[in-house]
Amino acid sequence: MRRWVGLLRWFLLCLLAWGWAPAWAQEADYAAQAVSRLSEYLKIDTINPPGNESRGVTFLAGILQEAGIEYETAESAPGRGNIWARLEGGRQPGLVLLHHIDVVPANRAYWDFDPLSGEIKDGYVYGRGAIDTKGLGIVQLQAFLSLHASGKRLNRDVVFVATADEEAGGFFGAGWLVQNRPEIFENIGFLINEGGSGQRVDDRKVFMVEVTQKVPLWLKLTAHGRPGHGSAPQVHTAVTRLLAALNRVAQTQFPPRVIDPVRTMFQGIAPFQNGEIANQLAAIDTAVEDAEFLLSLQLQNPRLHALLRNTCSVTRLTGSAKINVVPAEAGAELDCRLLPDQDPQTFVRELEVLIADPDIDIDRIMGFTPAVSSTKTPLYELIERFLRERYPGTVVVPSVSTGFTDSHFFRDLDIESYGFSPFLFEAHEARGVHGNNERISVENMQRGTATMIELLERFLLR
Repeated sequence: MRRWVGLLRWFLLCLLAWGWAPAWAQEADYAAQAVSRLSEYLKIDTINPPGNESRGVTFLAGILQEAGIEYETAESAPGRGNIWARLEGGRQPGLVLLHHIDVVPANRAYWDFDPLSGEIKDGYVYGRGAIDTKGLGIVQLQAFLSLHASGKRLNRDVVFVATADEEAGGFFGAGWLVQNRPEIFENIGFLINEGGSGQRVDDRKVFMVEVTQKVPLWLKLTAHGRPGHGSAPQVHTAVTRLLAALNRVAQTQFPPRVIDPVRTMFQGIAPFQNGEIANQLAAIDTAVEDAEFLLSLQLQNPRLHALLRNTCSVTRLTGSAKINVVPAEAGAELDCRLLPDQDPQTFVRELEVLIADPDIDIDRIMGFTPAVSSTKTPLYELIERFLRERYPGTVVVPSVSTGFTDSHFFRDLDIESYGFSPFLFEAHEARGVHGNNERISVENMQRGTATMIELLERFLLR
């Protein structure tokens, strides 16, 4: 048996070398190669801040150049690199494969291994960005390379894009490209990005495909008051005014509302829940009228609860530079996330009424526009149909994200954008995203690459 396996392996290697390998053999080769390429990618320090994404651009450019694919690069600022490459096809609206090169910081003291090790061990690839989103980026790259190597005629352009700065808002990456390199996205109709993936629940499988997200509205509160000495307390100061305002915000539960995408999502995931919550999610319009349900949901699953109302978290505070000085100003920053149908200006006015203090200014730090991608498009319908074929019994659910990705930049351009990663995680595997010990399985990388290759072939070759 070993002799025959060895002969078969030698035969396939010869076919690959001579360019005669069947399509399935080439796809298997790209899938196997994904693991080592991710390992190398994870070793490149692109932690944001400061980013240094140009290091990642150099790595990706080398792979594209080796494959004979033309590419372009641009820095939005020193070290903040972006790269894109195009395979030309027919006139149908094109497809963008998008991921971001930057990763969030990691505290080595809380990790069991070096966050930039890229170590392959015990069936996993370890490192910051393994899931968010260098793993997805390598899967997209390998599928892109496979399409190029096939030599087959495409029905539309497909563009591989890797960007800077997503973890800090995307203004040096996707946002910058939209403003400064708009030609990349001409005649683009679809985009695949991070934001959704699959999960095993007992013996069942559910895939989430992100179609919209809560809208970030980051605000700065500045309270004003008379400065003085800490030994002579005043009735009101900038600090006491700020504390009163923040207490009002923290104690406020904004009215619950069920928007259509959230209703669809909750009904889709309800069968995968245990106990009474399954019935409550299935009938969410009734359940949100129960204050006890909302509190229980917030305690058990803050992410799902956050999809039912606008939220504000107090995240940063500034005051005096010296312990015995009462400052003239005190500040706080709020991370507010609005439901996609909420007008941000209206929300700020409501916040002004809630705070009810003319000596507190509210300034906008950052905010995006709301948008929802349709589930009635050829790409979404193919993803849904394809996943059900590949994983019989799978449920595919259009989802809403509490966080934000770069997809909003492209939804503003009327590009139908979907958060889809072709990974199937066990319940515990995704916990390292923005946390400790981030990793992805070798199986997920290989199976995910094969899945992405087949999905793109179906969409681009029909």
